[in-house]
Amino acid sequence: MSQEVETRGTKPPAAPSWASIPNKFQLFIICTVRIVDFLQQAALQAYMFYQLKSFSPSAPDSQISFEAGVLQGVFTAAQVFTGILWGRVADSPRFGRKTVLLIGLTGQGISCVGVAFSRSFPVATVWRCLGGAVNATVGGARTALAESTEKKFHSRTFLLLPLAWNIANIIGPLFGGLLSDPVYHYPGLFGENSTFGGADGVGWLKTFPYAAPNLFCAFVLFADALLVWLGLRETLVSIKYNRDRGIELAEHISYRINTMVFRRFGYSQLGQVEVAGSDTLDDENIPSSTPLTSLPPKEVDHSYPSTSKPPPPSESPKSAPPFYHAITRNVLLVLATVALMDFQMGGFAQLWTVFLSSARRTDEEKATIRLPFVFAGGLQFSLPTIGLAMSILGFVGIILQLTLYPSVNARFGLLRSTQWSLFVFPIAYALAPYLSLLISAPILLWFGIVVVVVLQVAARTFAIPGSVLLINNSSPSPAMLGTIHGMGAATSSAFRTIGPIVAGHWYGQGLEKGVVGWAWWWLSLVSLIGVIPSFWARDGK
Repeated sequence: MSQEVETRGTKPPAAPSWASIPNKFQLFIICTVRIVDFLQQAALQAYMFYQLKSFSPSAPDSQISFEAGVLQGVFTAAQVFTGILWGRVADSPRFGRKTVLLIGLTGQGISCVGVAFSRSFPVATVWRCLGGAVNATVGGARTALAESTEKKFHSRTFLLLPLAWNIANIIGPLFGGLLSDPVYHYPGLFGENSTFGGADGVGWLKTFPYAAPNLFCAFVLFADALLVWLGLRETLVSIKYNRDRGIELAEHISYRINTMVFRRFGYSQLGQVEVAGSDTLDDENIPSSTPLTSLPPKEVDHSYPSTSKPPPPSESPKSAPPFYHAITRNVLLVLATVALMDFQMGGFAQLWTVFLSSARRTDEEKATIRLPFVFAGGLQFSLPTIGLAMSILGFVGIILQLTLYPSVNARFGLLRSTQWSLFVFPIAYALAPYLSLLISAPILLWFGIVVVVVLQVAARTFAIPGSVLLINNSSPSPAMLGTIHGMGAATSSAFRTIGPIVAGHWYGQGLEKGVVGWAWWWLSLVSLIGVIPSFWARDGK
């Protein structure tokens, strides 16, 4: 009887909180990987239309729209052919997750430098294609994120992916818009007879007006590659205890800094303080009673990281299971959901950028307006205004993610929240072209922009983490996690390639027809069709 009462009185375990999540420093590094990856893409979208226009000043907007779609599409097109390959490399004991992340970050940084000094559309296209081919950060970061915490924490840790996207969408467009063509926008600093330009202005910035934002992105990517090398621990089970020279160097630097600080007082702290990549200790967890001594450092065995436990004897490197094991009905349904979702989100990114940049209605076009469908004209914002308008995506995303997502996801669950969020995309896309009718009323225009952005970002806030978790949970085996995420990355890349190109083509058709909503309404239809496979997929957890 007492046992029955005790059982009834037992409360169910509380849902994991952010404070209880382990390996926070590792999660932070993985999050920065996705931030800098998204950042270079978001920054490019802010000035891409104008950089392409600088290559061909006499080209019509319809051609520039198509070229913008191609420039954005070739990056993800290259990932289609390399995504699964990088997934297999990440699963290989010879390389692992950390190596592919380093390759991806470094390769993208080099690509940004190439785009910075491009003088034609074909050259910029080649550099973007090379950047996409070596970009192994998507699948690698998702896999490392999944392996850094237990499954019970995944509903929260996978929120870091859209959070990274939102942060990048604030920083990227702002810096992209502010750093573009500095000689024109800041003549007092970089123009003729300026502070930094001298009598003739800064020559290389006049020759390459869009080099500055590209070089900024390259610097950020290289800096994050250094952070990954020094701080990120390998998560692939078969090699996670192998020697890591980056971690060793970080520990050595950390020790030297601590030694210099305490040597001033003739002391050093007994025991080991937190080193790069470890969450076992932090400033709050070090007892105030820890004795201080001037003892020399202990010898460190580098056969495995000093803060990690040695591997069990049974653990040994194993090759990944055959690829065909990953082909299941549920995996295919989840990938179909991801494919159509990424098509319309890639299309939106393309249309939103071009729509903000396109010329407004002429007097002749005003005379041909026949509501509700026949009307033309873009918003023709300046570069700084485009950066601001695109940054709203990030601000709104963070607000919704921190306020709306936790309660809705807790009430309805992962799968249902993802499914119903897909119904919101078509509404946002159907409304977007009508913003051009509000061009003469700035307050109403910005209100309309916020409405469209809130709808699109709200849908994305639920759809992105949900789809990534569905991919993760559909894996037939933990040993195939890298392969599954590689398949997801390849599928995502394929349809993010097709989406911008097709959307750019539709937009060009719409400009020729005098119907600016042509592309938007086709995109709305595709996003509506994308709801169907999500109701056949299941959460394979």
